[in-house]
Amino acid sequence: MSQTTPRSRLLPLGATLCLFLSHSQEAGAANEWPQFRGPAGDGAAQAVGLPEAPAESEGVVWKTAIHGKAWSSPVVSGERIWLTTASEDGTELSLVVVDRQSGRILRDEVVFKVENPQFCHKFNSYASPTPAIAGGKVYLSFGSPGTACFDEASGAKLWERRDFVCNHFRGAGSSPVVWRDSLLLHFDGSDFQYVVALDRHTGKTLWRTERTVDFKDLTAEGKPTGDGDFRKAFSTPAVVEWEGKSILLSSGAKCHYAYDPATGKELWRLEERAQHSASELPLFWRGTAFFQSGFKGQILAVKLGGSGVLEESQLAWRVKKGVPSKPSMLLVDGMLYMVDDSGIASCVDATSGEVVWSERIGGNFSASPVYADGRVYALNEEGKVTTFAAEKTFRKIGEGQFEAGFMASPAVAGNALYLRSKTHLYRVEKAR
Repeated sequence: MSQTTPRSRLLPLGATLCLFLSHSQEAGAANEWPQFRGPAGDGAAQAVGLPEAPAESEGVVWKTAIHGKAWSSPVVSGERIWLTTASEDGTELSLVVVDRQSGRILRDEVVFKVENPQFCHKFNSYASPTPAIAGGKVYLSFGSPGTACFDEASGAKLWERRDFVCNHFRGAGSSPVVWRDSLLLHFDGSDFQYVVALDRHTGKTLWRTERTVDFKDLTAEGKPTGDGDFRKAFSTPAVVEWEGKSILLSSGAKCHYAYDPATGKELWRLEERAQHSASELPLFWRGTAFFQSGFKGQILAVKLGGSGVLEESQLAWRVKKGVPSKPSMLLVDGMLYMVDDSGIASCVDATSGEVVWSERIGGNFSASPVYADGRVYALNEEGKVTTFAAEKTFRKIGEGQFEAGFMASPAVAGNALYLRSKTHLYRVEKAR
């Protein structure tokens, strides 16, 4: 089998029919991956029967080249996979739609043209935010250069916004999140920092809330240095339900916030002046929010129920060792699983903050891991996929190698993994 050709095209009619029937049995599994980090925004999937050690030579159903440079994750709905991509110079920002069964590209078009793109660090891309799908609509964001809404069935563009001013300084990273009839967006740049809610049907602004912590690095004379690294963030927000209330958890520069997602009112904030460039998605469990602090590598476990500016007493615990600065964590059965940027996997008790185990699996990591069928799937920048058990004792299950490295976090839908490398999109299943 040529790995650049969809497998179904090479099978005889009877085998193709069997393949179709096997796909139809996916109805019993969670069959969609509608946003960054999955249905619940926590990286967990209900899928079973996935490959234990996915690899270029093991379980690849199809492999499709995707042009441009983009670290956004694929999202899956129905029989389509939606992706964003961008030219390396950032002048063209595009939408790509792929057929889920065959890997064939159904649509590839430029959504926004940008005459003078902002600077983007080589480690980032101009299409790093992941799309979101809800209620028959698909939402794409490229940060300040533009946000757009498409009808999922017809593909028609329903609205767009290009008026949000924000110097992302090293490129955008925050993905859009749908909550009820709102689309929630972060804009944390070197010039402005704010959170926005749009009417997801019309694109009109419902509210905009400025960040209340605007850290400016000062010289010995008390003058701003202008270093935007201390003012920006890349994180994606999360809405959680607690004691009958909805709370928007949001990480900005130098601070973690809680907002009322209906009004944008700030409920409380936890200032962390030593942190910057937070890029991880918050998690929530049993009345505690778990934030990662960006490039200072800490987990902050915040007990909900406070107001105003939180004191240290509102922290249940903090952990500094082995905490990733880019990949988000997983929370499974009261345990936090993570892989830091340098390839150290760890398990932390979410109740106490105790580090249960820590093991080196090797490589450099930017993609966030996913959990499915009792296993954690971790993809590194060198193209290696490592699986280990979500257990209180470290147990490596398998390893597999792909041709190109991974910056995008994977998607899981039905009985398949959808992996976006730096060059291709894969559908990977357990060999039958």
